[in-house]
Amino acid sequence: MEGVPLSVQSAVLAALLALSGFFSLAETAMMAANRYRLRTAASLGSRGARLALDLLGQTDKLLGIILLFNNLVNAAAATLVSVITIQLFGSEEWVLGVSTLMVTFLILVFSEITPKVIGANHANRLACIVSYPLSGLLKGLYFVVWFVNLFVAGLLRLLRLKSNGGQDAHNLSTEELRTMVLESGAFIPPKHRSILLNLFELEDITVEDVMTPRNQIEAVNIAEPINVIEGHLATCYHTRLPVFDGEMNAVLGILHVRRVLGQTLERSLSVADIREMLARPYFIPASTPVYSQLQFFQENCERFGLVVDEYGELLGLVTLEDIIEELIGKFTTSAPGAADKLTWRDDGSVIVDGSQNLRTLNRKLDLALPLDGPKTLNGLLLEHLQDIPESGVSVKIAGVPIEVVQAEDRRIKNARIFRPAAPK
Repeated sequence: MEGVPLSVQSAVLAALLALSGFFSLAETAMMAANRYRLRTAASLGSRGARLALDLLGQTDKLLGIILLFNNLVNAAAATLVSVITIQLFGSEEWVLGVSTLMVTFLILVFSEITPKVIGANHANRLACIVSYPLSGLLKGLYFVVWFVNLFVAGLLRLLRLKSNGGQDAHNLSTEELRTMVLESGAFIPPKHRSILLNLFELEDITVEDVMTPRNQIEAVNIAEPINVIEGHLATCYHTRLPVFDGEMNAVLGILHVRRVLGQTLERSLSVADIREMLARPYFIPASTPVYSQLQFFQENCERFGLVVDEYGELLGLVTLEDIIEELIGKFTTSAPGAADKLTWRDDGSVIVDGSQNLRTLNRKLDLALPLDGPKTLNGLLLEHLQDIPESGVSVKIAGVPIEVVQAEDRRIKNARIFRPAAPK
């Protein structure tokens, strides 16, 4: 570059460093951009977001055009720095060494680190901007990029690696989606976030986890005197009641209380009338996932099912409302239950029925009792102690102190749970 003024050479060097910085910034911004935000912006009409998504869909060509220019510019800058240094200080070895250090410093500061920090911090906004010049360069030099990528593809085949444009890296798993919801902060209201998190858990829980246990089922024993049955129907909390004959496993059908009301307005009620009004019971295996059961309810136009184990023994019942409450929380108030009274007392303890569901205890009392075994507090204590304990026996499970208050009929009737100490 003899005859070219030093000021011009310096200006060209500054332009080369700026170009190198631009390509470094573009590379970082495009790679760090959130594709889901870009898709949202594209759906709202952003042309830059659409171009960015098109470029990200062909990552190999995008990186090809960026690195092609970035390396050319860096090589030119390094050569120009050497020329300027030789003109100023001569061609001694130490001069060349100093020029190498100088160009390395300039490229690091002005063309690599600073642009990449800016690109990483403002990735989504910058990706929509840099996509315009990158798209133009790719169209103009498509053949060159394609030719270079031929060698890249051959090398990948030799290494037995597949190039898919980076699509798999942006397919989120359920756990990754769950983490995104947890870290959404102020973008999603707490109640909405809770519903989304509950939705992710539907595949992991079964109807046995959300059912009303057998001993808490409100049902009609058709073997009782008719006046007892009428009193039961007059004070029941639910509109649909299972009807059994003497023993809970002998379920005859489901009785809709409103139909009984129409019958009693015309004449007195009899056992034969009740039998005629029974609907066919709908049985559900205990291991059925809640999400699948929600679909079954929809497909079969059902709202109510009886849960049975592998031997056909009645375990409990589950309703459409039970599943919905797993998503949005409790909203029915027609039938008061023990779960409504689950609050810590002033002494940091609470008396709990042994048949209480562990999931309900964890949710209401903010505990972490294990859910991979028994479903009730009674079952958890019996499994842990491997014996039927006497009153006064205490145990600590998952950091939660629990004291047996009353045990009878081979089960724990009541227990006192103490609030676990806060972690230090």
